[in-house]
Amino acid sequence: MKQLLLVFFGGGIGSILRYLVSKSLNNYFQHFFLGTFLVNILGCLLIGFILGLSLKTNYLTPNQTLLFATGFCGGFTTFSTFAFEKHSLLNSGELTFFFIYLIASIVIGILAVALGLWLSKLI
Repeated sequence: MKQLLLVFFGGGIGSILRYLVSKSLNNYFQHFFLGTFLVNILGCLLIGFILGLSLKTNYLTPNQTLLFATGFCGGFTTFSTFAFEKHSLLNSGELTFFFIYLIASIVIGILAVALGLWLSKLI
């Protein structure tokens, strides 16, 4: 039961933060969802860092890893919104923005996870 509450609490905080960031940044560019892009990249960086710390040492307890990686990062990042936004770009015929956003999100997301893992090794 404790683990479920940790995921619930972390996910709730992450979801609220994602909403606030997306709401405040998604309107800056007409065909690029900056808020969603940033939360997904930041979430990749954070999960890499958190799991890197967790795997490296006992710096984080299993419950802290559950709270931060599964809960917070799971609530903060959003693949469903990412997929919907790609669908919207396709439906509106914005193929250039579709491919830029898709490729940038995937490539930079993977690089952010790698950076997070590397940063965790510095601690």
